[in-house]
Amino acid sequence: MALILKTVPAAHGPRWIVDAFRLFAKRPFAFTALFAIYLFAAMLAAQVPLLGSVAQMVSLPLLSLGFMVAGQSALLGGTVHPRHFIEPLRGDPVRRRALLTLCFSYGVLAIGILLLADTVSDHAWDRLQRLLAKGGDGVQAEVDALLSEPGVAGGALLAVGLGSLLAIPFWHAPALVHWGGQGLRQALFSSTLALWRSKGAFFGYMMGWVGVLLLFGLITAVVFGLIGVPQLTGLIGVPAGLVFSTVFYISVLFTFTDSFGGAPTLPAQATPAG
Repeated sequence: MALILKTVPAAHGPRWIVDAFRLFAKRPFAFTALFAIYLFAAMLAAQVPLLGSVAQMVSLPLLSLGFMVAGQSALLGGTVHPRHFIEPLRGDPVRRRALLTLCFSYGVLAIGILLLADTVSDHAWDRLQRLLAKGGDGVQAEVDALLSEPGVAGGALLAVGLGSLLAIPFWHAPALVHWGGQGLRQALFSSTLALWRSKGAFFGYMMGWVGVLLLFGLITAVVFGLIGVPQLTGLIGVPAGLVFSTVFYISVLFTFTDSFGGAPTLPAQATPAG
């Protein structure tokens, strides 16, 4: 796949979200099932102490790339299936080695950020998990008191800030290794450069997602409030979160396509197979 680094206009950022929803509408059940399968696998991995958390973090670049491969398949009229998650690992040994190194690098750095944030919060996240596991009366009051501690907010801000910085070099890197044949360092550099050159578009993209979530929250609160069942607002948040997470990962393909080219656009896609 021929890749050319481009500067994306700021107005394209929100369009990535629109295109992702349009592609999701073509195969809603297949895409949602794809993300649900990953969540199920992540939940199983979480049952393994320590190694499960490492596996979850290491797998995130493959999750992103798997959705990009699935999205491209859907654009070309192909199927969407779980094998897309491992398809990038079935290529030539050089790209597979670079991709696995990238995944482990991301996992180690992400876990380091979480451990640092947990230390800053005086291990509040561990205490929170123990409280939730204990359950029983009075737990909610203890949880609220824990969340109000200054260190918890500082740890959360640190995790979000460092996590956002980590996402920049790794955003396009898996696709640059898989489709562009780039090495690890080149892919990380190219991803960083692409996000910097199109920072206006990515800012609009992030603000677009904030707007989508706020609008959804407002609409559901108003609708369920008017019909007298406000308690359903939280209940509908679970399937909505699944859909929004799925569409988010679909949208990564469009950020890559505009930044580097080499993949079909939504208006020009083939008619999906029956």
